[in-house]
Amino acid sequence: MTEIAIIVGSTRPGRYSDAVSQWVLDRAKERTDATFELIDLADRPLPHLDEPVPASGGAYTHDHTKAWSRVIGRFDGYVFVTPEYNHSTTGVLKNAIDYLYAEWNDKAAGFVSYGVAGGTRAVEHLRLVAAELRLATVRSAVALSFHHDFEEYVTLTPEPRQEAALTDLFDDVVAWSGALAPVRAARAA
Repeated sequence: MTEIAIIVGSTRPGRYSDAVSQWVLDRAKERTDATFELIDLADRPLPHLDEPVPASGGAYTHDHTKAWSRVIGRFDGYVFVTPEYNHSTTGVLKNAIDYLYAEWNDKAAGFVSYGVAGGTRAVEHLRLVAAELRLATVRSAVALSFHHDFEEYVTLTPEPRQEAALTDLFDDVVAWSGALAPVRAARAA
C-alpha cells in the first residue's frame, strides 16, 4: 500500500495549519488507495540545520537527523501543508526539507497552501526546492484564500471547488508515488 505523509509546515502559535492539515487528513482517511499519516513539525523539532556535511552526502552525524531520516524515508509521497510568509514558505519547513536528500528522491509531492493570495508563492518556491531534490511535484494543488475559504478570515470553510481540488491532488500524488516505485527500486538495487 502506498504511504503518503501529510507534512504540517508551520509551528507558529495560533497557526491555521492545525485546521487545514486536519481537513486534509480527514479527506485522506476517506480513501482506500493509500495510507496517510500526519507529520507535524511542531512535534519533531529540528535545530537550525547543523549537519557538517551537505545532506546529499548522506553522512548524518546527529541523532535528530537520523531520526528525521527514518521518518521521511519510509514514505512514498508527500502532501505539504504550508502557509505563505513573506512570499515564501516557512523557515521551519525549509529547514526540515534541507536536512535530507536521498529520502526525498524519486517520490511525489503535492501542496496545500493558504494565505491572503492562497499561499501560491510559497508553493512556487517549494517546487524549485523539490526539483533539486528529485522530488516530483504534481500539477494539482489546493490554494486556500483567507478571503474565500476562511469565515471572517479565521475559521476554515473551504469552498466546494477546494474539495474537488484536494481529490485531484490526492489522485495525482498517489498515482505518481506508485509510478515512481520502480525508479526507487532500481536506484536501491
